[in-house]
Amino acid sequence: MIKTIPDFTATPRIDQVGVEERASRFTKRSIKDETKLNGLKLALNMIDLTTLEGKDTDGKVKQLCYKAMHLHDAYPDLPTVAAICVYPSMVAVAKKALGDSGIKVASVATAFPSGQSTRDIKLRDTKFAVSQGADEIDMVISRGKFHQGEYNFVFDEIAAIKEACGEARLKVILETGELGTYDKVRKASDIAMYAGADFIKTSTGKIQPAATMPVTLVMLEAIRDFYYKTGKKIAMKPAGGISKAKQALHYLVMLNEVLGEDWMNNEWFRFGASSLANDILMQLMKQRTGLYQSGDYFAND
Repeated sequence: MIKTIPDFTATPRIDQVGVEERASRFTKRSIKDETKLNGLKLALNMIDLTTLEGKDTDGKVKQLCYKAMHLHDAYPDLPTVAAICVYPSMVAVAKKALGDSGIKVASVATAFPSGQSTRDIKLRDTKFAVSQGADEIDMVISRGKFHQGEYNFVFDEIAAIKEACGEARLKVILETGELGTYDKVRKASDIAMYAGADFIKTSTGKIQPAATMPVTLVMLEAIRDFYYKTGKKIAMKPAGGISKAKQALHYLVMLNEVLGEDWMNNEWFRFGASSLANDILMQLMKQRTGLYQSGDYFAND
């Protein structure tokens, strides 16, 4: 299928002061206890529990999968996380460990995190992850080409990776910390969506700044505008730097106000995180018992 490449010179300009002011307002919403409890459980169910280290082993990935399925056995009726995110070489290990739990396996690909490789290698990387059982692929865009203004190259590469994904959903990582401006974040978001992304994602978690609320707001508004133009829903994944339950609730408030109830589930919104789950669990236990549990009660992996 040949995609028509839109005129990306027509991408809307972003008012930096305005977007930062709007994003800050979402952190000031008052949330009642019952709503907070539901929001914490929802956020937990939206997490892609992640390990992306050179020192990852089969044992570490298996432990992460066990945690995903047993977040806190002393707390009944907790949801699971949405997915486990690993390198392609660990997909088969995660797939086997998760069994029929319903938790998805996501795999980074395309020379993550730099993206500095040939298209052939990126396609092979993607196809290998899918062949190992990946349900979702998290690719990185070629930021160098983007900064050179080679938008058609970026578009074509995303479209080729999407085709290589087969039935797997594609998350396109913009690495917003390397894009520099909100205008470029908006342009990259539009390119990714028109090229076939199922998700747009802020960051690899390897570059600072990673996810921020203003950047995520720009991307959510891009999704809203794309939906109004095409009728196609795109999912969102802020990743990196979101480690506290309170932050996650702020993101959910913003999600609800920008995109609405239809996006308030893990099919259409994810958090890329490694430590967020533990803080949410601590907050849930506080809501339930009135007391904080020590971090020693929760697995670090």
